[in-house]
Amino acid sequence: MTTTTDASDLAVYDLFVDGRWQPSRTGRTSERTSPGDGRLVGRYARGDGADVDLAVAAARRAFDEGPWPTIDATKRAAIMRRAADLLRERADTIGRRIALELGKPISMARNEVVLTAEVFDYYAALALDQRGELISQHTASALGMIVKEPVGVVGMITPWNFPLLLLSWKVAPALAAGCTMVAKPASLTPGSTLDLASVLADAGVPDGVYNVVTGGGAEVGDALAQHPGIDKIAFTGSTEVGQTVMRAAVGTVKKVSMELGGKSPNIVFADADLKQAVRGAYWGIFLNSGQACQAGSRLLVQREVHEEFVSSLVEMARSSKVGDPLDEGTQIGPMVDQAQLDTVLDYIGKGREAGAALVAGGNRLGGELADGLYVEPTIFDNAAPDHAISREEIFGPVLAVTPFDTLDEAVRLANDSPYGLASAVWSTNIDTAIKTSKRLRAGTVWINAYHDAGLPFCMPMGGYKSSGIGRELGREGLAQYFETKAIHLRLGR
Repeated sequence: MTTTTDASDLAVYDLFVDGRWQPSRTGRTSERTSPGDGRLVGRYARGDGADVDLAVAAARRAFDEGPWPTIDATKRAAIMRRAADLLRERADTIGRRIALELGKPISMARNEVVLTAEVFDYYAALALDQRGELISQHTASALGMIVKEPVGVVGMITPWNFPLLLLSWKVAPALAAGCTMVAKPASLTPGSTLDLASVLADAGVPDGVYNVVTGGGAEVGDALAQHPGIDKIAFTGSTEVGQTVMRAAVGTVKKVSMELGGKSPNIVFADADLKQAVRGAYWGIFLNSGQACQAGSRLLVQREVHEEFVSSLVEMARSSKVGDPLDEGTQIGPMVDQAQLDTVLDYIGKGREAGAALVAGGNRLGGELADGLYVEPTIFDNAAPDHAISREEIFGPVLAVTPFDTLDEAVRLANDSPYGLASAVWSTNIDTAIKTSKRLRAGTVWINAYHDAGLPFCMPMGGYKSSGIGRELGREGLAQYFETKAIHLRLGR
């Protein structure tokens, strides 16, 4: 059954500052049409630097004068668990908002909300498990204490592809640490970030702790990165935009953590469970229509099984259910906007021109999907390692397949990239799998899995090389929101 949007799906949002909904200072707004069918689904306040000033001032007061940084950890954890419960209760509504704005299939959009709730539960538990150290110093008359303190006011700039989940990777540990924050969501998908404001307020988070300013990157993002009242910037997005944010933040020597782009290799050895590996390779690239920083967009297959493997993968790609994101049966939705569609089609053209074999897809979908921004799942075989489709982040449903002969060649091809976000190894030989994983220059390595194994929240996530700075998730993610203080105590007189 296919469901289309109607007037009831049009949402109107103001900014959320100091616990209150308010229009932007200029009164300007922006609109969002659904990439699934082109209908109007959102109208949002369009903030600017003046709105950022107000939001930062609210967050600053909440940190310097409010209860959140010093509240008892048990109370902080209880509020976070209540927020998790509310997210689960509202998963249908918030998930629908994500599906409408992003074009993510509704089943996956709802799951994003549920996963966000789990992130809050995880960091609520860690909020109760923080401890300092007591150090016996080099003299009998001195004692040292090492304490962890919240970093302060955090500016959060988040992307459109997982608008709520990737936000939670910042908000939840920041709350657990006792920080306050100003969030700037992507202009294309701000709704779930604003919905989280209602969730947190209803859960009991004090006014000013969580603030949201919507608007463009040049108007809001730059102002946030440059603002002297911000102590730390947490950013997820492309490497190019990340470089811009870093330049903006350097003037005030802010702490910066970043999860950036990727061109992740998926390595399949001849002894792999091929049925399992085909499924992993499929979801590795086509999950979220390929619009994922960790997408397995480079597939390296050992030559002995290359032909068989690609044939099975092509069959699976051609049977994909591409369509309306509000249809429960949809597997692959549209591109997020016209610019992203144009980028993907341009790269498909480059792949053809470079001589790679187009074995699946390659076209924009028309017919009953003509009003949306849909692209067929696309596979290029025998893509040379120096092709643009093999080296550059496309952020769409386009896979470049390259055969290899030896383990050493696979590692060389995998590491021959400016990125180092994620990777995967498929082999039934545990020795091969472990040896390969240790040689890969990537922050995440899956073995006999890709995406379908998930990202356990207890494990850190981040990139080598141009794929980022710092880590999110796990205890390492929480550490990003603390300062470390050394206290030296002289004993006696």
